[in-house]
Amino acid sequence: MAKNNVGIHERLQGIGREFVDVSHYIILFLISVVVVWTAGKEFFVIFQKGSADLKDILLLFIYLELLAMIGIYFKTHRLPVQFLIFIAITALSRHLVVDVQAVSDNFHLWLLATISFAIMVLSASIVILTWTAKMFGRPEDYLKDHQVTSTEHHLPCVDNKQSLK
Repeated sequence: MAKNNVGIHERLQGIGREFVDVSHYIILFLISVVVVWTAGKEFFVIFQKGSADLKDILLLFIYLELLAMIGIYFKTHRLPVQFLIFIAITALSRHLVVDVQAVSDNFHLWLLATISFAIMVLSASIVILTWTAKMFGRPEDYLKDHQVTSTEHHLPCVDNKQSLK
């Protein structure tokens, strides 16, 4: 009876993993379509204006980074945190260049300092993430070595030396 339940448990685990994978692909494909569509609209606006401002170029870089991040997920099945941080840095830079000029003089200095500090913190986090990945590896690097079968976590460990292998 217990053996039969394990088979059902493993099959349900497999179905759940497949469902999550298919959902990831569908949602990422839809996000890709929306990003390409929105970037296309931005190109159309630039062509209508006849020139591109710095804010337009930075916005196109944000779209490019989003597409690169999605492309990396499709190729490696990893969602790199660094790309999200790059997008945040680009968005804050765009905000700094474009929107901060429109605020009042009293608030201007504090907003400028806050955004600049946030960019420095995000940049430092990129350095730390890159350094730790080089020194210690990424968690995904060890997944194949340490994949737990669906019933392995239910079984008692008999020997500590065997569990460390």
